[in-house]
Amino acid sequence: MNPIYQELSDKVIVITGGGGVLCGAMAETMARQNAKVAILDLRKENADKVAATIRQAGGTAIGVEANVLELESLQAAEQVVSEEFGPCDILINGAGGNHPKGTTSKPFFDPQDMKGSEELITFFDLDPDGVQFVFNLNFIGTLLPTQVFAKGMVGREGCSIINISSMNAFTPLTKIPAYSGAKAAVSNFTQWLAVHFAKTGIRVNALAPGFFLTDQNRSLLTKEDGSLTDRGNTIVEHTPMGRFGEAEDLEGTLLWLCSEGSKFVTGVVVPIDGGFSAFSGV
Repeated sequence: MNPIYQELSDKVIVITGGGGVLCGAMAETMARQNAKVAILDLRKENADKVAATIRQAGGTAIGVEANVLELESLQAAEQVVSEEFGPCDILINGAGGNHPKGTTSKPFFDPQDMKGSEELITFFDLDPDGVQFVFNLNFIGTLLPTQVFAKGMVGREGCSIINISSMNAFTPLTKIPAYSGAKAAVSNFTQWLAVHFAKTGIRVNALAPGFFLTDQNRSLLTKEDGSLTDRGNTIVEHTPMGRFGEAEDLEGTLLWLCSEGSKFVTGVVVPIDGGFSAFSGV
């Protein structure tokens, strides 16, 4: 391990959703700075897999089971982390996602769709429970871990919170109103919390990834043969850099927001999107 950011050495990093592709990569990034990384995930086997990869590379990490929608589960996870590593220094709220019941079948509504079809989900067919699940997973799943882990940050130097927003928060994408609205709430909460915690020394910022291939969206963006779907092609065409993001593209911004190089930065949401948010489409 050859850390670039010496101030992150021995810091205790807690990352929710750490068993996923992007958050797993972020966990490995922090471990390479000699930080102690606690990987929280609903599926402990996924968290343990990432932790094992980190330890094999010479880093320090543990996998911890946690449900970001259950306060008692998070409190139990915090106790495990505290006993193993000590109080959390940096919280990365990575858990989130979408749900088919909060998604429309088509990008544009056609009056003909009013005739109804079991296979077609229009705006009028959106399931309130599905929409609520998406909001809870992304917003409540950010709020509750912050309530649990930020208590130990108050009054200590070098502590920060990193939330995960999305391009959807800037301009909503078609078909996914629940996810877009939920991520907009995460961005707004990031700004609110940054102000609220400003006198405590805790900085709060967010990453807003553009389009990255993950287990959740791979089938929507690529076909079985690896070629792009129509939606995948549209995304790449509207990304000036002409490609999807890769996990390592998050590394530099993440490290900057967690390090002393951004010690006067709080309340920002940083797009990491290959220029998607800057492109008008023309």
